[in-house]
Amino acid sequence: MAGTIGALWGILGLSLILARGLGCIYPFAHDLCGMKFGAVHWIGLAVSLIFMGYAEGYKGFQLKFAPRVAARALYLKNNPTFVRVLFAPFFVMGYFHATKKRKIISFSITAMVILLIVGVSQLTQPWRGIIDAGVLLGLGWGLLSVWVYSFKAFFGKGEYTISPETPDS
Repeated sequence: MAGTIGALWGILGLSLILARGLGCIYPFAHDLCGMKFGAVHWIGLAVSLIFMGYAEGYKGFQLKFAPRVAARALYLKNNPTFVRVLFAPFFVMGYFHATKKRKIISFSITAMVILLIVGVSQLTQPWRGIIDAGVLLGLGWGLLSVWVYSFKAFFGKGEYTISPETPDS
């Protein structure tokens, strides 16, 4: 029972973190609706959407992050401890009880995201909104990917074979 609660809390908590990010950047992307764009702005928006959709949404979330999150949630379901269940959203993201490589990647990506948030927040509109529109696409894709892979891990036919990247796997 504790493992099931932990797995659900991990996916729900991560979903809330991603949804908060979506909520924070949505207003800046939405502001674009009332702005007059020149050709350079339209090109910038297209590049932002294509790049972030591909790099963040597809390559980052769909192919790497979401399958591993689902694997770690499944691992948590089968191997619960008090700390893992309590901090399940951070467990499924790979911040602890993970291989050294996974922890380094998880913390490095977090630091990079924080630096990018600070940098982009210094931009003025419409450029901030243009970048945020791409991020909105990537994060939304990521959130859906987490849900799809989690469903596959818990309810799919056959064994879920993605490694949770834990020290004992």
